[in-house]
Parts: sequence; structure tokens; C-alpha cells
Amino acid sequence: MSDDLRELYQEVILDHGRHPRNRRSIAHADHSARGENPLCGDKLTVFLKVGADGVIEDVAFEGQGCAISTASASLMTEVMLGKTEKQAEELFASFHALATGGEAEAPEEFEDEMDRLHVLAGVRDYPVRVKCATLAWHTLVAALKDEQKVTTE
Repeated sequence: MSDDLRELYQEVILDHGRHPRNRRSIAHADHSARGENPLCGDKLTVFLKVGADGVIEDVAFEGQGCAISTASASLMTEVMLGKTEKQAEELFASFHALATGGEAEAPEEFEDEMDRLHVLAGVRDYPVRVKCATLAWHTLVAALKDEQKVTTE
């Protein structure tokens, strides 16, 4: 990766970390879960409003965490809006593979989303940061399954 591209990715992460999108609660959420990364102290709650057709109509998060955790949660809320529960689980699998260095073969329909999420791919080089980047995603999946709490231990 070129230095210019790495710098751009860092700027995107810092922007989402400082000015997170969808950092709020949803008053009448259909699903929610709390996530915690005990290693670095990141804690967040993910809220979902899912329509009768299974489409995510609103997604938000609250909590505190490092810049990577916050940026990942912010980006996640942007790409999950309008997705079905099945698509959300597919995007989780693709993002998890991207962040951990696994085989990140996302369906073609998620090409734009994965391009946006690629800014977080560098965490795979820092195993302790993978948990920061994936916390919100694990919490979203837990919320969809009506599990109240998840931890990255």
C-alpha cells in the first residue's frame, strides 16, 4: 500500500473517530446488544430498528472506545442501513475476513460497502487492534440474534 493511500485511510479513520456518524440511541429499537472489549476498555451498545420485511431501517450506537473502535462502529452503521438481516450477516463475515486477514470474498452486491470498509484492513497487521475494529460488528450480530451482551474475549 502506498504511503499516500495509508495516510488517506488514517484520515478517514480519524474523521469517523472524532465525528462518528449515527452515535445515538434509537428510542424504540427492535434489537439492541452491549459489546465490550475488556482488553482495551471499549464498550458500546448497538441499536437496530428492523422493518416487518426484515430490512434495517435505522442503526445506531452509543458508547466509548478508541478511534478504531469508534470509526468501525460509525462506518458499520452507514453500510448496514437498508440491508436485510441476511445481508448484514454476510457483510459481517466479509468484514471480519478483511480485518483478520482471512479470505475476504464479499458478494459483488457489496463491492461499494467493502471499498468503504477497506480503510480498516490495516488492523490485521496488529492483532490486538482487530478486536477493536470488530467489536461493533460482533455486537450488531448479537443484537440481530437478540443476545443481550457480547465480549471480544
